[in-house]
Order: sequence, then structure tokens, then C-alpha cells
Amino acid sequence: MTVVGRFSTRPLYLQVKDMLIQRIAAGAWKPGAAIPNEIELSRELGISVGTVRKALDEMESERLISRRQGRGTFVIDQTSNEHAVRFSNIRDANGIRITGEVESCSVAAAAASDVESRRLQLRTGEPIFHIHRVRTHNDAPLMVEDATVPQSRFPGLPQEEDVTLSIVVLAHRYGVLLARAEEKVGATAAKGGIAKALKVAEGTPLLTLDSVVYAIDGRPIEWRVAHCHLSDDHYLAEMS
Repeated sequence: MTVVGRFSTRPLYLQVKDMLIQRIAAGAWKPGAAIPNEIELSRELGISVGTVRKALDEMESERLISRRQGRGTFVIDQTSNEHAVRFSNIRDANGIRITGEVESCSVAAAAASDVESRRLQLRTGEPIFHIHRVRTHNDAPLMVEDATVPQSRFPGLPQEEDVTLSIVVLAHRYGVLLARAEEKVGATAAKGGIAKALKVAEGTPLLTLDSVVYAIDGRPIEWRVAHCHLSDDHYLAEMS
């Protein structure tokens, strides 16, 4: 087998990277599974070992694979704490990641609005699920989350035994591999149901986290907006 598109303007190592990602997305290599070594891939694809190595370097930098000295190269297991930390960035005074305990959670089916369709790259009206969670930390309200996910990626989600789970665990259950998250941080004043859920007065300053999580195929799979009431010993760390 040889790499297609040798005359493409896209660098060959990126074409190789794309091909390997497509194989992972298609389930050729499961999370935690070893992939062929550089020499085997170079022979199969009819390209140099150096080109394969550069493609794998890119994938490792994006935390899609892990190289283990003397053991080989493996697809990242996304349910591990090391990977999950990429999708949460609130820390306590000791630098420990905080996710909070889910106090309440609800799921409702809906049709994608114009905004939701843009954020998730869907057609307006396409079936989605809304997930509403209230999280606490040390028995105090921490955040109110409103997440939107495509029904096509998570069919039967309301029947899940535990819909309180994070996007990392839900994605794993549905065979969706995650690639990255993009997050915007802002501020707003508490009002209405959010103020009530967080048990703060209306007008109290809140931190807002607006994030989109992307699957390995480049498609968005979750749009989440969180309103957070952080105490003095909490801080926001940069997402990696």
C-alpha cells in the first residue's frame, strides 16, 4: 500500500498523520492498543521512516498516542486521569484538579438552534440532547453546566445509567475518540435560575467557561457553557 496524494500540496507527513488518525477513528486500533512500529508503517505506506516518525511526533504532541520506551507506540486511553485533565482546568490551592460532585442532572431531547448548529457544525433542527448539571465542591455550589451534544453521536443517551459522567467517559462508552478542546473564559453577573442554583445573590460575579470538545475526526461533539462561582482558594489553569 502507498500513501495517496503524493502530489498534494499538503506535506507528506501530515497526509500520513491524517491517514493514521482515520484508522484510529474507524476503530482499527482501540484505546490502549499498540500500533505498528515506524519501520512496519514505512514499508506498508512506501515512504521513509523519517516521514512516519514526523507524523507520529505530531500525533504524540497532540496526545493521541503514547510512546513507551522499549514497548512500542499505543493509542491513548482517554479515560485515564492524565488525559481527562485536558478537559477540565479548575484547580484548588494545591493545584489539584476539581470536577465537583454532580448534585443534579437532567437530559432532554431537542432540535438544534441556529447557534447550536453553528457551534456543533450541524444542520439547524438536527436532533440534539441538552444536558444540565449542577456541581458542588465541599458541599458548596461550584458550577452550573449546560452542554449540548449531537444525538447522532450519543444515541439513547437519556437511557444511560449515569448521565452525570464527564464527556471523556461518555465518549469512551460510545466509541468516540476525543482530540482537543477549545475554551473561552469570560465573566458575567449571576441572575435567575443560575443564581438560585449557585445560591448566590443576583449580580454576583461569575466565571463563564464556553468550550467545544472535538472528536478525533475533527467534528465537534460537545458544546458546553459553565457558570462558576469560585472561592478564594480556586483558580483557573491554562488548558493544554
